[in-house]
Amino acid sequence: MLSIFLLIPLSLMLFVVAIWAVRYAVKSNQFEDLDNASQRIILDDRQERRQTMQAHERAVQSPSSASTELSEDNVDKDAIVRTDVEKNPKI
Repeated sequence: MLSIFLLIPLSLMLFVVAIWAVRYAVKSNQFEDLDNASQRIILDDRQERRQTMQAHERAVQSPSSASTELSEDNVDKDAIVRTDVEKNPKI
């Protein structure tokens, strides 16, 4: 009987702490966008790798073409590639 006087207040304090922890998590937006957070890391890595590859391809091109400005045809091709990537993020 003596232990119940200790366990009931202790359990009530733990309950209050648990409620406070859940409320704090909700207020600090811990439960927002649970599905896309894990995918965002992968997509960021893919985009960084794609940009690195594009920069490498431009550097490999002849030095004379690197110093000249891009023609309208090259800009259109880059725009097409970007729109394809936006439509299919799994690339």
